[in-house]
Amino acid sequence: MIETKKVCREFPVVGSEPFQALRDVSVQIASKSLTILRGKSGSGKTTLLNIIGALDAPSSGEVIFDGQDITKLSDKEREKLRREKIGFIFQSVSLIPMMTVYENVEFSLRLSNYRGNRRKRVEECLHLVGLGKRMQHQPQELSGGEQQRVAIARAVAHQPQVIFADEPTAELDTASSLAVIKMFRDLVEKQGITIVMTTHDMALMDAGDKVYTLEDGGIV
Repeated sequence: MIETKKVCREFPVVGSEPFQALRDVSVQIASKSLTILRGKSGSGKTTLLNIIGALDAPSSGEVIFDGQDITKLSDKEREKLRREKIGFIFQSVSLIPMMTVYENVEFSLRLSNYRGNRRKRVEECLHLVGLGKRMQHQPQELSGGEQQRVAIARAVAHQPQVIFADEPTAELDTASSLAVIKMFRDLVEKQGITIVMTTHDMALMDAGDKVYTLEDGGIV
């Protein structure tokens, strides 16, 4: 579903040579699979995730998303791709604090111009992650694991083709981390969603269908 071809990403450094965050990275991500990008902090895994998620553009190389080279898209076309075909889950959760759990998920449907029954879809997604009885709670009334489950419901609500998750378990305890990974496996196997996640947690490696290890901006 997704392929990168010799992707490089440089960042300018004042008074010095550019910093190479990614060096000739080529990966293949199969449809309906869980792919893990593994590496220490600074290895380039988040930079790669942002590029294949159309949040950033490479300095050189190609990113093929569902048969289309997204590096050639305009900013408006990339925004449309993210809004309609991609879901994001971030380490910091990023729920809107003044909205209820229900409203946080429903807001993502508004952004994606979802044309179905929004109430029904929100309720389906919150029941899917086991939070059907917490719809009217505020995010701050939930545990860290519960907040991440709301983030998962929000990410899948508009029925994206792929979900990108950046260190989704980094701030969770072991039990909550395993619950999130089990949820990801269920989304892949039962919902047919493609998931790409970054992590440095060795305990989660066996959950992936494929694992890429990054070090100093390259695949090792």
